[in-house]
Amino acid sequence: MSKLVAFAAIQGAYNIVSKAEGTYKKALEKYGPDKKLEFPNTAYYLPIIYSILGIPVKTLGDAKKPMEIIRKLLPAHVKNVHHLPFLGPLLDAGMAAILAEEIVEAIRYVEDPNFYLVSEDIDEAAGKIWLGAAEDTVFRKRGIQFVDGSAPGFAAIVGAAPDPETAKWIAEEYQKRNLYVFMAANQNGTTFSEQLLQAGVQIGWNTRLVPFGPDISAAVFALGFANRAAMAFGGVKPGDYRKMLLYNKDRIFAFVNALGEVNAEWAANAAGCVNWGFPTIADTDIPEILPTGVCTYEHVVANVAHKDMPQKSIETRGLKVTVSTVNIPVAYGPAFEGERVRGEDIYLECGGGRTIACEWTTTRGMNEVEDGKVEVIGPDMKDIKPPAQLPLGILVEVAGRQMQEDFEPILERQIHHLINYAQGLMHIGQRDIAWVRISKAAVEKGFTLRHIGDIIHAKYHQDFGSIFDKVQVKIYTEEKKVKELLDR
Repeated sequence: MSKLVAFAAIQGAYNIVSKAEGTYKKALEKYGPDKKLEFPNTAYYLPIIYSILGIPVKTLGDAKKPMEIIRKLLPAHVKNVHHLPFLGPLLDAGMAAILAEEIVEAIRYVEDPNFYLVSEDIDEAAGKIWLGAAEDTVFRKRGIQFVDGSAPGFAAIVGAAPDPETAKWIAEEYQKRNLYVFMAANQNGTTFSEQLLQAGVQIGWNTRLVPFGPDISAAVFALGFANRAAMAFGGVKPGDYRKMLLYNKDRIFAFVNALGEVNAEWAANAAGCVNWGFPTIADTDIPEILPTGVCTYEHVVANVAHKDMPQKSIETRGLKVTVSTVNIPVAYGPAFEGERVRGEDIYLECGGGRTIACEWTTTRGMNEVEDGKVEVIGPDMKDIKPPAQLPLGILVEVAGRQMQEDFEPILERQIHHLINYAQGLMHIGQRDIAWVRISKAAVEKGFTLRHIGDIIHAKYHQDFGSIFDKVQVKIYTEEKKVKELLDR
């Protein structure tokens, strides 16, 4: 490990801690020791401090002891001669920085209670895009996904990409792999979150693209989320820092993407993340920490091209992910399930009280089903102009030696999720109360109604192939045919 790495990270930690001490002193003088200090609507107090130190911080006065511990954690400055290339001081410096930043962010909630929007979604119209700490209702809904495997991990992105289109591409690559993207910090006033909005990408918890805050200190919300998951779902006790950090290394597959110039304070945060087993992958020429030790593989990797960053990050973290292979022209995966198609974005709308719509999965004889056959009976995208409305009937016919009638409603209920996984599509309801919207962006990429059938065919086979052998899909957009389907 180079002297330059240690110097930058340790110096950055001193800067962060000194600023935090000043912020804390001013807040204490202004509000007094009994002022409540918290992340609103969350349990576990200040979760990193509580989980690592075992200290419940409820008031400004309670933060005094953690601040004293933080100062003691800071190692000696790097000497010009006889530098010892050990990782230990670097880890201590990083932990001190992270703990200090959590107190700073908690004080921000006191000083400016409206800075963060306590919500699952942003309010772009009102300029409220920073979500801060996930409230408990959001945490319970999302945190369990890191335990059951539906979210294999998260990419913590700090800084900004060279342009909005690059930011969009990187974000979508992680979405395809079902990863969350937690965003913090800025590069010369530009943030990754704002770049995504400029590129027309929906951000918020529902799309797994979470804008925590514009400063590097907002990275504590990502680490705090991971530690809350360990306490809530992993049974890790507050104060058992060793078990906490090992749990994160072994169970929460996360990493940092540093986009843009890495200053001393960013370096301190990168060192802090190494404690969790979370490596940093950067797009700039910074000193690397390649030997393994705390992280599964390398700790810091530099000079990674943006086109290689998602795959390199996943490899460096040791994460195994699968991408759902569905032959459609838009991105596909659970991360797009919460996407909304609204107003001027709508190319086609079916059901939802605007038109009649229904979905039905039924069993046929083996000789009645041609596997992979998809038919569109009626107008398709090329035949309509936006904003259009059509009736819609989706008939899925399956056949197989193991297929039973009892399986039909189970398969049918999956249509909701499977259509929603396609970027630019929105599906609500089921059976005869289905509601589908398809966006202009999806159609511009070449999406047609036939692709709905391709999705159902591919995913039925991937997820339920053991109970049937063949599946074909008929999509009706003629009102007479849809009514006939409803009457069955």
